[in-house]
Amino acid sequence: MRTWRTLVVGLGLLLPAACGDSTRVDLPPFAVQLQEVLGVTAGLSSPIDLQAPPGDSRLFIAERPGRIRVVQGGVLQTTPFLDISNRVTVQGEAGLLSFAFDPQYPTSGFVYVHFIENIPNTTGDIVVERYQVSSNPNVLQTPGAEVIRIPHRDANNHYGGRVAFGPDGMLYLSAGDGGGGNNQFMHAQDAASHLGKLLRIDVSTPPYVIPAGNPVWPNVGQNENWAIGLRNPFRYAFDAGQLYIADVGQGAREEIDVVSASASGLNYGWSIMEGNLCLAIGGPCTTPGLTAPVYDYDHTQGCSIIGGYVYRGAAIPELQGQYLFSDYCRGFVRSLSFENGMATVRQAPMVNVGTNVTQSFGQDGAGELYILTGDGRVLRIVR
Repeated sequence: MRTWRTLVVGLGLLLPAACGDSTRVDLPPFAVQLQEVLGVTAGLSSPIDLQAPPGDSRLFIAERPGRIRVVQGGVLQTTPFLDISNRVTVQGEAGLLSFAFDPQYPTSGFVYVHFIENIPNTTGDIVVERYQVSSNPNVLQTPGAEVIRIPHRDANNHYGGRVAFGPDGMLYLSAGDGGGGNNQFMHAQDAASHLGKLLRIDVSTPPYVIPAGNPVWPNVGQNENWAIGLRNPFRYAFDAGQLYIADVGQGAREEIDVVSASASGLNYGWSIMEGNLCLAIGGPCTTPGLTAPVYDYDHTQGCSIIGGYVYRGAAIPELQGQYLFSDYCRGFVRSLSFENGMATVRQAPMVNVGTNVTQSFGQDGAGELYILTGDGRVLRIVR
């Protein structure tokens, strides 16, 4: 079923700097629209991720209950690309959270699927499996092959996360701190744990090997961890040699980290810091050895950051190089540019997605961006 509806918004309201590294630059306003590609009657169940191989006109949409659907020619196909709903738990923040096409997908046919498992004795584990496309290009072969598993059985929140290939061809995976509050399981600063981390692995040799360039952590040695000190890095993105991480905060701050994609061994501070606040004293502090966010905002503006992508499509030239993000509680769309160590943020001058419905961003094969909502809508950002 194909439905179209357009919501007109403007991206022209400049926000004040939210941290010491940000700056204000007067930028001309411009308008964007949210075009409803699939509405609530289309039949999607909690769309949570949207991807496509470069140049592919299809949309591949992950549903949180454990399916990946295909939209071809504007029509949502009846047969899923993949259905592992009998193995996926949706308790708390769990579900099928993301997937990634192999950089050589046209020849390899590999897709990496990231979900939270619902199997006795392992319920809650963060799992990534590799699947291969069948003779039908709209269907994956089953079963898949397990790539990596991270035990996460103490709480049903803070799973992260996203699986994606970096510009170096390595597979990255973001994982939350294990759940609960105040980093209660003490995983985020523990380099021996994979929780509260960004992992980097080489999947060219199945199931994977640890890349030679990975950090050697004190008292641990080299492992899969590329960076530590994250709380709930639900979404991250690579662009032009940079890595953007949107890390969901606890009770005070939401943050965006922007670093060189080749910078290894970073510590993003949780739970020593929340955004630019020191948790120990409830105020700003400077802690040597920690990587501070380039932008953060307080909970008068939202409650749970939803990270997106740097826009590289052709439809909206004014958005080129802008990182787009939203917030679950407010539904705003903001853009962030980061140049010469300075972050500039702009916001649409009205709530444009809806409160408590924004689930995720998506990116199609042409670099155009989408917003996915909890009530089953797919909204394309257009000029």
